[in-house]
Amino acid sequence: MVVVVVAVVVIVDQIVVVVVAVVVIVEQIVVVVVAVVVIVEQIVEIVVAVVVIVEQIVVVVVAVVVIIEQIVVVVAVVVIVVKIVLVVVAVVVKVEQIVVVAAAVVVIVVKIVVVVAVVVIVVKIVVVVVAVVVIVVVVVVQ
Repeated sequence: MVVVVVAVVVIVDQIVVVVVAVVVIVEQIVVVVVAVVVIVEQIVEIVVAVVVIVEQIVVVVVAVVVIIEQIVVVVAVVVIVVKIVLVVVAVVVKVEQIVVVAAAVVVIVVKIVVVVAVVVIVVKIVVVVVAVVVIVVVVVVQ
């Protein structure tokens, strides 16, 4: 009878361990979600900064157009401004690509964590089943 009580305590302990593992997994998922929110927040800040830069570039282009109406030589300045805009667009495209890669890495890490968690839970369940079989065998043998 004492063996059965000890076995039941061991099974309950294993169940508690599985529950704690699930809580840890959920906590890790929450941490990943918070990290994604922070990344999205930073992306929004970058987009706002780019909009401000584009707004300033538009103001510069308008001023250049006014100068072009008065002096034809200022066409060279317009070409330079267009090149600057193209460089800014190229930088924005590169930042977007980096963000996409980072998001993909986060998704892969989350998937790996979930797979590991599932494996841990399956192992815990197998341990509990083996413990139950051992208890049944011990009880039958006695």
